[in-house]
Amino acid sequence: MDAFPAFFPLSGRKVVVAGEGEAVQAKLRLLDGSPAQVVRLTGPAAGDPAAYAGAILAFVASADEAFATAAAAAARAAHVPVNVVDRPQLCDFTTPAVIDRGEVVAAIGTGGASPMLATLLRHDIEQRVPEGAGRVAALFRRMQDEVRAALPDLPRRRAFLRRALSGPAAAAAQAGEMEAAVALLRQALADGGAAAGQVAFLPAGGPVDLLTLRAVRALAAADVLAPDPGVAADLLDLARRDAERIAPEAAAQAALGGLSVVRMTLGAPDGAEQQALAKAGVAVDVLPVAAP
Repeated sequence: MDAFPAFFPLSGRKVVVAGEGEAVQAKLRLLDGSPAQVVRLTGPAAGDPAAYAGAILAFVASADEAFATAAAAAARAAHVPVNVVDRPQLCDFTTPAVIDRGEVVAAIGTGGASPMLATLLRHDIEQRVPEGAGRVAALFRRMQDEVRAALPDLPRRRAFLRRALSGPAAAAAQAGEMEAAVALLRQALADGGAAAGQVAFLPAGGPVDLLTLRAVRALAAADVLAPDPGVAADLLDLARRDAERIAPEAAAQAALGGLSVVRMTLGAPDGAEQQALAKAGVAVDVLPVAAP
């Protein structure tokens, strides 16, 4: 990772945009509708560090090299990170291609190497992010404290939220029916957030490029991994970093507690182990891998 991505909260914050021309207008459009206080600077004022005091970010755009250099220096003197359009040597950060869905924001960056590539990738990803995604995020922000209080155990809370994100509350929020969404989520909490977990067996003895999309998605969604000793690190890395690692013999208990478990085996999944899990009341699935 050549550059670390980060999100700056804009509510109640000040952002400075200095300069003239279409590039400045593009930055202003980027910030349009945000909760930030946007301060526009032109002329000599852009070279005064006091004009940047208290800002969280600064953007500079100008065809005048002297203006751009002076404005960047002024922002930096005020300890404000600055982006200067088309002058990467003056930048503290680069501006990514942004997908804006309100509370859901996705950004694609190339470290300034190819903004056009970032834009093309944004167009591809944007089609997969529904317009209502921000409302779903707003629902879970609104209910965050209630969910934490009802489900203090992190793995079980995470399992509940994973189910809720594809459940009726999320669907209502995506449709803009926010009060109905809140009621549905509260009802799910009142029901105890209970749901049966499962153990999905994944033959993990081959290379990572033999995994199917279904297997990759299961790893990404798993609450718990139960790998055989010796499973390759690049396969384990496909799971979330906060997914708990447990011994294979603990898989049944985790699943009975409502968690999603991926049981990673070096060889073919053991039929006797699957039968024992099913007898204990655990749902069992076997994830396919692609043929070599």
